[in-house]
Amino acid sequence: MKKILLVYNPVSGHAAFKHRIDQIVDACQRRGILLSMYRTRRRDWSDFERCVVESRAEGLIAAGGDGTLHAIVNAVMKSSIEIPIGIIGSGTSNDFATHLGINDLDRYFDAVADGHTRAVDVGIVNGREYFINVASAGMLTSIAHEVNTKLKNSLGKPAYYLRAVCEIPKFRSHSIKVAADGIEFELDAFLFVVLNSPTVAGLNNAAGFASIDDGKLDFIAVRRCSTKRLLTLTRDLFSGRGVLDDDVIFKLASKRFYISSEEKLISDLDGEAGDELPIEIDTLPRAVEIFVQLDAARRNG
Repeated sequence: MKKILLVYNPVSGHAAFKHRIDQIVDACQRRGILLSMYRTRRRDWSDFERCVVESRAEGLIAAGGDGTLHAIVNAVMKSSIEIPIGIIGSGTSNDFATHLGINDLDRYFDAVADGHTRAVDVGIVNGREYFINVASAGMLTSIAHEVNTKLKNSLGKPAYYLRAVCEIPKFRSHSIKVAADGIEFELDAFLFVVLNSPTVAGLNNAAGFASIDDGKLDFIAVRRCSTKRLLTLTRDLFSGRGVLDDDVIFKLASKRFYISSEEKLISDLDGEAGDELPIEIDTLPRAVEIFVQLDAARRNG
């Protein structure tokens, strides 16, 4: 039987995943997959590597939100564990799983059993902290850390939107410098994001040109504009309209970025607090293998 370690966050999303464990175990056993379990503890992954080694796992499945996947990618990369990672999106936001089209678990477990994987890029910040989907800073990027856990688990994504409404009176731009490919740009921007996939903050195709295995990351910044213009841009973005050609959007693709600001800005990595600017971001091409459904791999290739 194929040995897979299920790494699950008991409080992700509506904290309901633990009630699905028997269903997951049954689905895996019927496909010749033997599951062992690792229950996450916030910010304590000290025994994770030993658990992976002793379980003799041939793959991992992350059950949680973007933060859980972020923690697993960091644990795997820092420990040089070279086994594929699967994703069961059970958090408030599941951006990377959404982009990969992981929404039918029966078909997904078939792919895990058959060993269908895709090598994807990973970002690394200041040579020590990894992200698989997005790094950001500026307006609204701290919301994920400020939303009350109970409110987030009760309301889901609307909890972030409610918090965002409260932040509207505080909107202000920041002076940001970004260097890539030997050229430095100066921006007066509300926020920036460095993307691996085109899905961010629950918005599908927010950056349709981004690819998870092209060996590059995509820098997008929202330049300072009037409140009315910003609200229109936000409305268009959430309604699924394209905004990347708007002249308030600055975009740039590169393997490496150096981003700085004279103001105090804290970065956010996959929804988790990162380093204060300045930060250097590098791309690690195809650094992690992810279990994928074949149709999803073709669709998002």
